[in-house]
Formats: sequence, C-alpha cells, structure tokens
Amino acid sequence: MGSPSGFEFTVRGDDVVIQHHGTTATVLRGARARDFLAQVAGTDAQPAGPDAQLLMARITGDYRRGNERTARRHPRNAG
Repeated sequence: MGSPSGFEFTVRGDDVVIQHHGTTATVLRGARARDFLAQVAGTDAQPAGPDAQLLMARITGDYRRGNERTARRHPRNAG
C-alpha cells in the first residue's frame, strides 16, 4: 500500500482547512484544530511531510486499507 499524498492544510484564524488535491476535505475548529497543529509541528519540519500526510489522511477519513475493490465485488454488496 502506498503512502497518502495530495493533502495540504491552511490556517484561517482559529480554523484549519484540510484539502485533498485542491478540494476541501474537512475543517477543524477549536480544540481539534489546536491538537492537529501541535501534532503536525511535532511530526516533521515540513507540513507536507510523510507523517503529516498520514495524519491528515486519518483525520479526513481518507485512509484506505486496500480492500475496497475486493469488497465491492462480494455478493453481499451487489445491488
């Protein structure tokens, strides 16, 4: 499985906007935004570093496990 990529974030006042390939994936506010910024500051000197990419993928829910195609073909999911 490849590592996540294409994530970037922008700080707007007290909010953190996380984008994936230019599309807004989520907006963090309040304590979640502060926690995210603290974690990113501790992961890598560059906000787009591999650890920060993984963190943003997990926060946005875009963290693939590699079994989506297999599950799609399962008879239980036919419909």
